[in-house]
Amino acid sequence: MKNIIVACGSGVATSQTVASKIARMCDDAGIQANVEAVDIKSLESVIGQADIYVSIVPTEGLDIKIPTLSGIPFLTGMGIDEEFDKLKELIE
Repeated sequence: MKNIIVACGSGVATSQTVASKIARMCDDAGIQANVEAVDIKSLESVIGQADIYVSIVPTEGLDIKIPTLSGIPFLTGMGIDEEFDKLKELIE
């Protein structure tokens, strides 16, 4: 099972929304994944346990060495299918 981290500025509204949407889409596709929402300040301490990072805010200064996707399509709906296809490829 892959661990997916979603981070936004506060870890409350935006990242929770995106994480819930990704978790629901994974469930609908029969994909097992653990999706967690965090605030950007916590990202550095949890990124080592993640397989995939979904970014909503810029992460300048952080050296992220795992695959990173944009969370914006999951928030707006524009380009969501393409971004979810990328996520599925990373999971498989």
